[in-house]
Amino acid sequence: MNASRIALVTGANQGLGRALVEGLAARMNRDDLVLLTGRSHQRVTDAAREVTQLPGTRARVEGRVLDVTGTDAIVHLAEDLQARYGGIDVVVSNAVARLLPEESQAERADEFIDVSNTATHGILRSFGPVLRPGGRLIVVASSLGTLGHLDPRLHHLFDGASLDQVEYAVESWRSAVHNNTAAEAGWPRWLNVPSKVAQVAAIRAVAAERREHDLAMDTLIAAVCPGMVDTATSRPWFSDYSQAQSPAAAAGAVLDLIFAEHADPALYGELVRFGKALPWHDGTPPVEQDRMLTP
Repeated sequence: MNASRIALVTGANQGLGRALVEGLAARMNRDDLVLLTGRSHQRVTDAAREVTQLPGTRARVEGRVLDVTGTDAIVHLAEDLQARYGGIDVVVSNAVARLLPEESQAERADEFIDVSNTATHGILRSFGPVLRPGGRLIVVASSLGTLGHLDPRLHHLFDGASLDQVEYAVESWRSAVHNNTAAEAGWPRWLNVPSKVAQVAAIRAVAAERREHDLAMDTLIAAVCPGMVDTATSRPWFSDYSQAQSPAAAAGAVLDLIFAEHADPALYGELVRFGKALPWHDGTPPVEQDRMLTP
């Protein structure tokens, strides 16, 4: 990367987000700026100070308060960075609402959807236009984000959809959860499945509109699956963590994608895991997880 680059990571106080900030700050230059964001002023301030003091840190690191559930807050931050710096070079959307298996999926639906999906739509709409040539806009998703993990009755809502259509599908899903009609429509009870599919569908929608121009400018927009990561958010969902990566190890493949010398056309607009695109139509509905959940 050249000098005076600007990077932003959401959900960056801990876990994978924190590791991504540390990796960006270590790989970028001394004139560059990494913005570590979260909802708590104290936490982002403390985290930014701690990363700055790490031996490998080169770039400047600053904390920014950002509640990703507030669309206006996302818009204002993007406008501020455009006014101050003329745009941004790296955006990593990583925020997620922590959810436990014993909690009611329906009762937590609004918060989960707002953090994972409404925020993703807002970031794509606000930061896509201010992404500089050669930039990287990455949404952290998971391998559950492939279309085959949904009931086939729902595929048409996301396959080839525009961003507006993805947003409409997400709100239809939210309404079905609240109206107790989600199951009969084919929506899984496990919120993480439709949420991740919608995140990847949103990336694909934006990428379809920008592909030719972005690839000409060496710009990459993609979703990433970091694999199994040992974090407080994911730990309650798995009994065997022998294959789990540390946040720092998981961040490595994401950072390699960000710092690749050129944007790979085969990865543009795709869900990428360890440097390879996952087929959009793969996957099967994870019925076992549905059975273990609280209604």
